[in-house]
Amino acid sequence: MATKEPLVITDKHEMRKWSRAMKSQGKTIGFVPTMGYLHQGHISLVREAQHHSDLIVVSIYVNPGQFSPTEDLSTYPSNFRGDIEQLMAIPGGVDVVFHPHNLYHYGPTNQSVDSGGDKGLGRKGSGVVSCVEDSGFGHETWVRVENLEKGMCGESRPVFFRGVATIVTKLFNIVEPDFAVFGKKDYQQWRLIQRMVRDLDFSIKVIGSEIVRDDDGLAMSSRNVHLSPEQRKQALSINKSLSRARIAAEKGHVNCQELIDIVIKAIHEAGGKVDYAEIVDQESLKDVEEITSPVVFCVAAWFGKVRLIDNMEIFIRNGDL
Repeated sequence: MATKEPLVITDKHEMRKWSRAMKSQGKTIGFVPTMGYLHQGHISLVREAQHHSDLIVVSIYVNPGQFSPTEDLSTYPSNFRGDIEQLMAIPGGVDVVFHPHNLYHYGPTNQSVDSGGDKGLGRKGSGVVSCVEDSGFGHETWVRVENLEKGMCGESRPVFFRGVATIVTKLFNIVEPDFAVFGKKDYQQWRLIQRMVRDLDFSIKVIGSEIVRDDDGLAMSSRNVHLSPEQRKQALSINKSLSRARIAAEKGHVNCQELIDIVIKAIHEAGGKVDYAEIVDQESLKDVEEITSPVVFCVAAWFGKVRLIDNMEIFIRNGDL
């Protein structure tokens, strides 16, 4: 089967022009935003988008707005040519790769800054300032989803969801898709984007795609490349303990603190450090003390210098026990 070479667009005005031209022909557009260094989890998002749309746009952009100066923007992995080859290997392929240089630069010149160049933005300092704010490029408008951004990842990464909501808003305004697919591994992010789209009346359907795992059960992540072989073995404790907690809940053990203790103990014994372990309502993301309705068990943990997130949905309703 011949591979399909996607059109690579770097200019936001050209991207919008392409989308509007396709829509004028009656085509629907599916959109998968990524930060590159693609793996099978990302590929599954593209395949999901293909079920809903005539044409597929994948963005590859390492967003400095969601990193504070103390975070790992400078070490975020990238392999643009490898990403293109992976996308070309998908049956049906993708139509456009939107690979902008810098979506926060509004200077008088169109200077070319590769996505890798964005990594130099910001100075080391307070963790509550984003790399964009510290860059001097003049960007000062931010999108907030005030309640869903609190807790879990928002607790330890105070600028993260503000940066995510803002860049996704920018990308939606540029690409103008009909559908957008986000992975459920980033569960809080998926729900936050759904709420933002609802509240701001975007004419876009946001689809959540299931977590893709390696054969050993580890949730696929671009950060997995930074794990040593020993740390990778330790990180398997996340999924294994989440599975045990889900089975326990399905058998009637619905006290959330007891289930949380199972996971925390397993991760600590494996050599990891828990950032958070919370059982929350699947839509409101509010903490739950006892499972009587569908919840999601969300975990973030450190293994060495690598922070991993994972989650597991648990579907128990009143009368199921």
